[in-house]
Amino acid sequence: KTKIWLTQTEGGNQSMPYEIKRFPYDGTIDADGHVLEPPDLWETYLENEFKERALRIKVDDVGLEYLEINGTPSKFTSKGSLGIMGAMGEENLMPSPDRRYADSMPFGACNASDRISLMDQENLECVLLYPTIGLLWEVEETDPSISLAYARAYNRWIADFCRNSGGRLVPIAMLTLLDPSGSAEELERAVKDGCRGCWVNPFNHNKVIHGHSDHDVLFQKCVELDVPLAIHPTFHPYGTASGIFDWPAQGVGMAGMIWLRSIVQQALISFFALGTLDRFPSLRLGILEAGSGWIGPLLDRLDAYSASMNMAGKRPSVREYFQRQCFISGDPDETAAPFIVDHVGADNFMWATDYPHPDHPHTWVDDLTSYAECLSSTTRDKVLGGNVKRIYKLDYELHPRRTERVASG
Repeated sequence: KTKIWLTQTEGGNQSMPYEIKRFPYDGTIDADGHVLEPPDLWETYLENEFKERALRIKVDDVGLEYLEINGTPSKFTSKGSLGIMGAMGEENLMPSPDRRYADSMPFGACNASDRISLMDQENLECVLLYPTIGLLWEVEETDPSISLAYARAYNRWIADFCRNSGGRLVPIAMLTLLDPSGSAEELERAVKDGCRGCWVNPFNHNKVIHGHSDHDVLFQKCVELDVPLAIHPTFHPYGTASGIFDWPAQGVGMAGMIWLRSIVQQALISFFALGTLDRFPSLRLGILEAGSGWIGPLLDRLDAYSASMNMAGKRPSVREYFQRQCFISGDPDETAAPFIVDHVGADNFMWATDYPHPDHPHTWVDDLTSYAECLSSTTRDKVLGGNVKRIYKLDYELHPRRTERVASG
């Protein structure tokens, strides 16, 4: 491990709150890292006609920052919470007027060269990047035009952020199911600009499930451009067990973490149940940041149900569909997941740091090392980096030894 305490040089001044450790396997790829977007991103990158409606960070009368969405203060993003978006590893997660978003960014959260420096020290080959503020706003915005404009602005910025990284910072385009045709058009533009895939959130204000044919224009574009589509959790408009239970405040956070996975699972199931993977047999579909250990039992139950109801016919089993077209990213601290990887399919699993978000531990090096050592060398090679490189068609060269273990010290 390398004991280094780093200070952000741009986009914040917070010291790294934990000791950096070096991962012992070369060729490792982070399938789902994050950036903290600059506060003026949308004012800078939006088209002129939308600039007055930009996402903005403002300050209330008591000094707490809040997110403004299309001219209206956010109802879902708590005041003062933006300042803890990069608080991974810190004990103090309480909002404060003294804790500002732009001044609380840990090393590499909003500076490309610093992110690469951090990756070098952690021994990460590359990282696929997703937003932070971009995960917060669509829960409250139902206007397709401004939603797509917000996505376009972010996509332009993330492409610029990653552009001179030699392929080590990989931009993934944000899209919206509020406008599938517009998203298909934006995906084509974004891919030409350097994005290597796309993602959508796990709900839809139109209440149209993800695999529905209403979204076929987007799926067709993914196939045409040969890029993966992933579903990534965001803030969502429905409360935990909405309409069934009223969770007390002290339990709703933990319950919501697990309940959110059920939304992602429903989105995934819709691609099997509605024949989407038959209509688009070369579509590559991913599930991110919802764990991975549950996928084995889910596929088992879906296949058992299909068989008992005589639903399968001559179609492939759900497991076969998943193995053929799907992938899932898990957390380093999942202790059961390594034991189902080969059972489900070693070609379908990835892992992610979620850096720098506070709901994932900064101890990922230790956790992922334990995870990796449960796997055979062939499976480990795929899960740690090979699957990401293949599925996202990354064209840079990995270390010659790939995921061979290197000496620590």
